[in-house]
Amino acid sequence: MVQFTVYKNKNPQTKSIFPLLLDVQAGLLSDLHSRVVVPLTKSAAALQKPMSRLTPIIKVEGVPHLLVTYQLAAISQAALGSPVADASEDRDAVIAALDLLLTGI
Repeated sequence: MVQFTVYKNKNPQTKSIFPLLLDVQAGLLSDLHSRVVVPLTKSAAALQKPMSRLTPIIKVEGVPHLLVTYQLAAISQAALGSPVADASEDRDAVIAALDLLLTGI
């Protein structure tokens, strides 16, 4: 599993709100059976009022999505859907959002 890969959300309860999941777990920990992910939304309401550092907007296949960092979760690798994109170009924004969430800095 590769850090910063974007996957389709297969969960029927959440995929309409969060259609994509961003894997933020370090590749060094790929032997674990779970992955830490941040859900992505393309909700028009969320995109209009982002908390820019905590919830940056990244483009996936040219479509803006809000990184809902405060909904960080761990899911089993088997629960990940198909990979759809590589968001490694947004690494700095993602790490800054995680830093703010976890350390307040």
